[in-house]
Amino acid sequence: QVQLVESGGGLVQAGGSLRLSCAVSGRTASNYIMGWFRQALGKEREIVAAINWSGGNTYYADSVKGRFTISRDVAKNTMYLQMNSLKPDDTAVYYCAAAQIGSSNWNYYILPRNYADWGQGTQVTVSS
Repeated sequence: QVQLVESGGGLVQAGGSLRLSCAVSGRTASNYIMGWFRQALGKEREIVAAINWSGGNTYYADSVKGRFTISRDVAKNTMYLQMNSLKPDDTAVYYCAAAQIGSSNWNYYILPRNYADWGQGTQVTVSS
């Protein structure tokens, strides 16, 4: 089990940027896929991006490709989500999550149910 704590959310105007951080503690994340999810009011939780903690390869939802960048600093045990060109549709609570590697297919890791550990979430609000 890993413990996850998000930070960096806030209110930003459309077109602006934010960087979210996810501090990781507990078990080593070396055998994990780490993901960023978001949940807007009245909608289901959805994948934003994911990263293989050891190898660094990444996955992005189509809605954020070219605007968001997921990264991790292994020495700091921290994952990041750099969000640029933000839109009002990006407004949501953002969660980081950890899934032990159980498949080589990214389709496995786009599903929230395959992540065992979650942070508490951080609100991102983009005004028009």
